[in-house]
Amino acid sequence: MRNGLVTALLALMLLIPVHAAEPINDTAALAGVDEAKGVFQIDFTEAEKTAFYLEVIRGTHANFVRQGLDPDLVIVFIGPTVQFLTTEAGDDVADPATLMRIESEVARLAELGVRLEVCAVATEVFGVDNDTLFEGLDLTGDGFVSMIGWQAQGYHPVTMF
Repeated sequence: MRNGLVTALLALMLLIPVHAAEPINDTAALAGVDEAKGVFQIDFTEAEKTAFYLEVIRGTHANFVRQGLDPDLVIVFIGPTVQFLTTEAGDDVADPATLMRIESEVARLAELGVRLEVCAVATEVFGVDNDTLFEGLDLTGDGFVSMIGWQAQGYHPVTMF
């Protein structure tokens, strides 16, 4: 009985046409595009969300590379997000594991050549000592000025909040 069932299933499978899965890509959006310049503005109040989206941005970088483009990406951190970018963040700010994820993603992104800027206005407002920012982060005078400057240089804005 069992051998007959297996034989019937195999025969049925041979009758069903097999289609190779088409790779999912961004061919339509990238038609004629020869450079991938983007600036992400991050303004989150939750450490977990910050860690998650840094991982997503790293994936976006990889997707550009996979599709033949050399991405030129910048991340500008503003607002309360700066509280998650310091070696001095306490347990009251976020759990240590999430802060370690953020620090790890900052390092990975910096290694890929992504520029990561932290708004000095925000660090002042939220009481973050600039000398305690994670390795790989660059301090910028004003995150809004930075966003405008990068856009004027042809970087396409991606606002995240």
